[in-house]
Amino acid sequence: MIQIKDLHKSYQMGSNSLHVLKGINFDVKEGELVSIMGSSGSGKSTLLNVLGMLDEADEGSYILDGVPIRNLNEKVAARYRNKFLGFIFQSFNLINYKSALDNVALPLYYQGMKRHERIEKAEYYLEKVGLAEWSHHLPNELSGGQKQRVAIARALASEPKVLLADEPTGALDSVTSYEVMDLIQGINDEGKTILIVTHEPDIAQMTKRIVNLKDGIIIDDSPVKQIRAKVHV
Repeated sequence: MIQIKDLHKSYQMGSNSLHVLKGINFDVKEGELVSIMGSSGSGKSTLLNVLGMLDEADEGSYILDGVPIRNLNEKVAARYRNKFLGFIFQSFNLINYKSALDNVALPLYYQGMKRHERIEKAEYYLEKVGLAEWSHHLPNELSGGQKQRVAIARALASEPKVLLADEPTGALDSVTSYEVMDLIQGINDEGKTILIVTHEPDIAQMTKRIVNLKDGIIIDDSPVKQIRAKVHV
């Protein structure tokens, strides 16, 4: 699903160049659940930005579902993002004046889907994440965990090939974090490819493979015995 070979990325900082990614080699098969870990400055956010087509590498290759990702103008990059990727953010990134339903339906508008189809699909995915009764509530009427569920429903609605989650539990307490990870594990069980950037070891243990970054290189890439998220009802 994802093939990255000898990826390099530098940023110009005044007269100096900061070499952030220093030859990343990284493959993800369809249906994997992978966590990317590393301290601040390790390059994990830059790697996620490249994977998400929000930034482009200086050297190396990135192939997503058989499509080489390179030299994309913003219009093409946006189209590819909409087609291939779903994003889940630490800060949820919901539109405050739109209901949960409208937030989930929004990416489908950009796909040119008719309104009644968008609403039907958004309702389906809100039900899937357990929020059917909250569909007409605004984000400020939802808890942190509910907001993240809306964000997950929105990411799923466009039926992406890959979900990219940037610290999806970073703004949540531990009980809610485990509820969100239980949902993510369930989505992965259905076959969805998911990458999670996290600094929390217990969250990483809930994935099936941990990739550790340090100073722009992968220092360890190992399968792990997945711990299922325990949800207290």
